[in-house]
Amino acid sequence: MEKIASFQVDHTKFGVGMYISRIDGDAVTYDVRMVKPNGGVYVSNPSLHTIEHLFATYARNSEFSDKIIYVGPMGCRTGFYLITRDTMSGEDAIKLVRDSYRFISEYHDEIPGCTAVECGNYLEHDLESARKDVLPLLEKLENYTVEMLDYSWHMSRN
Repeated sequence: MEKIASFQVDHTKFGVGMYISRIDGDAVTYDVRMVKPNGGVYVSNPSLHTIEHLFATYARNSEFSDKIIYVGPMGCRTGFYLITRDTMSGEDAIKLVRDSYRFISEYHDEIPGCTAVECGNYLEHDLESARKDVLPLLEKLENYTVEMLDYSWHMSRN
């Protein structure tokens, strides 16, 4: 089998940030990295699960809701995939993630979709960890530019 695109990126060359992973037709996949790959620190499953519920809910209720295809966690527990329609600009994708993570960092209410009827593992959540775990990426995105969405921009600096 051919190696998929996400396995062809040197994960030792980048860290916390947001990157365009691939473009397939009208779908743009962003890697939303919350921790450095292979850095020894990973997002816990309960935190990742809570961030997923809040991130997906926020994104699908935002001004960009019609451009969101998917929000979901990476199996390696370093972040999330955000898949959008190509009608959403890079600037808007950065804004959406920044606004979503700010929302999560300040969230104090019940976790949306957190009942046995709505979720297949509703007991495994950790809002306090989620609120803390979004902070490094939130800080990184404060001055993020569209050029920084390209992996090669980061590779040229290592």
